[in-house]
Amino acid sequence: MEERVIFRNISPIDHRYSISEHQLYEDMVPWLSEEASIAACVKAEIALVTAHLKVRGKLSGELKAGLEGLAGRVDPAEVYAEEEKTRHNIRALVNVIKRKAPAEAAPLVHLGATSVDILDTGLSWRMKGFTRNVALPLLRKLELLLCAFAEREAETPQVGRTHGQHAVPVTLGFAMAEYVSRLGKSILEIERLAGRLKGKLAGAVGAYNATAMIVKDPEELERVYLAELGLEASEHSTQLVEPEYLLRLLLEFNVAFGIIANLADDLRNLQRSEIGEVREGFAEDQVGSSTMPQKRNPWNSEHVKSLWKAFSPRIVSFFMDQISEHQRDLSNSASQRFIADYAAGFCLAVSRMAAVVEGLGADRDRLLANLRGGKGAASGIPGGILAEPAYILLAESGVSDAHEVIRKITLKAERQQLSFADALAGEAETLARIAAKMTELGLIDGADKALSFFERPELYRGLAVKKARELAAKYRKLMEDRKAEGPGGT
Repeated sequence: MEERVIFRNISPIDHRYSISEHQLYEDMVPWLSEEASIAACVKAEIALVTAHLKVRGKLSGELKAGLEGLAGRVDPAEVYAEEEKTRHNIRALVNVIKRKAPAEAAPLVHLGATSVDILDTGLSWRMKGFTRNVALPLLRKLELLLCAFAEREAETPQVGRTHGQHAVPVTLGFAMAEYVSRLGKSILEIERLAGRLKGKLAGAVGAYNATAMIVKDPEELERVYLAELGLEASEHSTQLVEPEYLLRLLLEFNVAFGIIANLADDLRNLQRSEIGEVREGFAEDQVGSSTMPQKRNPWNSEHVKSLWKAFSPRIVSFFMDQISEHQRDLSNSASQRFIADYAAGFCLAVSRMAAVVEGLGADRDRLLANLRGGKGAASGIPGGILAEPAYILLAESGVSDAHEVIRKITLKAERQQLSFADALAGEAETLARIAAKMTELGLIDGADKALSFFERPELYRGLAVKKARELAAKYRKLMEDRKAEGPGGT
């Protein structure tokens, strides 16, 4: 067939991203391309012939070698040319295979099968292989980078944020551990669901009509056929494999996609000029703006979110593909082809996110300054985020309206432009009760030390360090154990 210049392609996946993500593109081609789709169907047809020969006890070494060599001799261009005559993609494929198959095997090509016995089974084989050999290694790489960042910054103080406002302190590693945990669980679920993809050899309506005319045990023939492809049979089939097996895998891809987009959005916002807590890597010759030479935009994080916006809504089509009238109609034949685009877009986003995290830097001075409170501190009060522990300790000392007492102190600090610690120092009775409770709890070793606690909000961080380290260690082990097992081809 005619070779196209990449810049004449329509999909940006096939030009813009094939250039910037060349190796990833090459890794995806054997699973997601049209060539891969045809090759998977050829593999399924060969598996069917092999199954027929096995159950008949006629699979000689010579025949087996002839069948194995067949896959490399089926040219997608020849199949497309044949389809111009047949107007049927699978019949065209069968005609081409029959012409090239060993003479003894040719009558068995497609025998007892309907088109979707090959198409759905081939798609399951491809998606299982793609997930294990491309998507999961990428996801594990990203997860391990997140684990490393969470552990490295486990003790780095950061102001917590809720509703876009300063809340109570956390650490930067703890904030990243949220994504370690969320993405880690999604990766494990993707792995599980990929292993549950199914195939079929149940014929035109799923009742084994055709194969019941060929063998005594059609389900055994189906098992042998699918075993050649590393698959198991759908519990019930129409002409189609039950769609929920693939749907659930795609839905979990979309869950992971959303987690990654959420991370990208958080990192983008933390790079705002007025926050400036983290920064993406920036090459020496890189340009941030066509007109403002000083700009260093968080464009990679923005790119990840943009890919999510483009591809995530396609999940609606996957839901719609659940529906096929009676034993089958063709309303899913076009929409299902775009699974490949979605899978490619997802992996492009994962790869870009991994690059962001790998080059991500933390401005620890800025993180501490934001936490201790300049402009943008809670209610404009430096150290105001420690109003919570002051209220808790005061309530623990027996003051029933402790919340209101501390709230009024924050108002005083705001009116008089004081830090929270200075405002609290002016309330001797309240400070004394808080200091006594802190001494009782072993938080300080003398009442005179109480005020210094409220001058250093980074000390109030709960279990942030512990959680960051525990989650990083947990998911690193899970990912490394699976990495050691290898991609696990199909």
